[in-house]
Amino acid sequence: MSSHDPLSDHLLDMLNHADPEIARHMALERQRQESTIELIASENHVSPAVMHTMGSWLTNKYAEGYPGARYYGGCVHHDAIENIARDRAKALFGCKFANVQPHSGAQANTAVFMATMKPGDTFASLVLKDGGHLSHGMSINFSGVYHKPVHYPLHYEASHPEFEQIDYDAVRKVVLEHKPKVLMCGYSAYPRTIRFDLFRTIADEVGALLVADVAHIAGLCTHNGCAHPSPFPHAHIVTTTTHKTLRGPRGGLIMTNDEDLAKKIDKAVFPGVQGGPLMHVIASKAVAFGEALKPDFVDYQKRIVVNAKALASALTSLGYRITTNGTDNHLMLVDLRPKNSELTGADAEKWLESAGLICNKNGIPNDPRPPKFTSGIRLGTPATTTRGMGPAQMQTIASLIDRVLTSKGDPAACEKIRAEVASLCSKFAMPSMKH
Repeated sequence: MSSHDPLSDHLLDMLNHADPEIARHMALERQRQESTIELIASENHVSPAVMHTMGSWLTNKYAEGYPGARYYGGCVHHDAIENIARDRAKALFGCKFANVQPHSGAQANTAVFMATMKPGDTFASLVLKDGGHLSHGMSINFSGVYHKPVHYPLHYEASHPEFEQIDYDAVRKVVLEHKPKVLMCGYSAYPRTIRFDLFRTIADEVGALLVADVAHIAGLCTHNGCAHPSPFPHAHIVTTTTHKTLRGPRGGLIMTNDEDLAKKIDKAVFPGVQGGPLMHVIASKAVAFGEALKPDFVDYQKRIVVNAKALASALTSLGYRITTNGTDNHLMLVDLRPKNSELTGADAEKWLESAGLICNKNGIPNDPRPPKFTSGIRLGTPATTTRGMGPAQMQTIASLIDRVLTSKGDPAACEKIRAEVASLCSKFAMPSMKH
């Protein structure tokens, strides 16, 4: 008898008849996820309710516009679903306005830029190589092509590498010099607490709008900041993805407390940068927000941080350097050089995947290697925490990582460790297998 949820089995049975080629790859991907340890900080495992809501008849409908003001008929139930999603997002983050239509976090940022700036306007953000995001001013991204990014740095001090953190004095200096329209904070590879209050103080000095992109830490910021300080009420606008720590479908979300900004954002999303919303995904967002509003979600977020600290500590004891000397959230950057000066993040990622430990290569602050290779890897604990793993398993995972990297990816060693990983995974079921 299958241990998966019945809808998943039914889907594969149906596809085996309709499209066996796709069914085969989907079945293999399900098996891969079940038997490997997911350590990519931006990934998670959704519940059956979140997953199957996306694969529903809601995908059949065009619903351009907003509830009560659609450009197509037949949207009465879609209006209700979108209103539920918006209301749950507002309750979850404690804000007054929410737009749940962005297809992704990058498109949420695109809409915010359209709503707040004109082409050529200046905005300030953390440089990409120090943990920023491509939609925060990368030269070939829309944000760098159509606007003028200026960047603030991390604080570097050779004798104290734990100080690789946001330099708020440097932020203030850049903002006072360039007087940007928008000041951005929130990052894709930053393991420390973000001082939204200090960012707002700096933004106010020049009349800039503070935009917090909390795509990575959104779940930690829910319930008025259950595991990380909330960006509200400090940020004028908050953008996020709805997956990662929020444990929802892949998508975007924009929030604000300012009614005028909310109106501009709505126009920027539609018709500014998007057409018809993905109503099947919006319904799935609503389901995820509903799950996140439950009290046990707070405990889940706190356990993510506990696990991250445990994993970082275990790796440190094995001779690896964790940038900033630790973590306050769900992720960490591991500098591989103290363990092996010749080891690159690209090699580490490849070797670890062969052993069933899934992560991504990542540049570290002041990394001498290019992004294709890097000197580090990024690890996160949202997915392992979803499966019910705790600090004891983090110790085990650190040991497994070290054995793989110490073996230099030896195939025999990785094959043995892959079996141990599968055995560990069998003790911690995926959400779709918990019944």
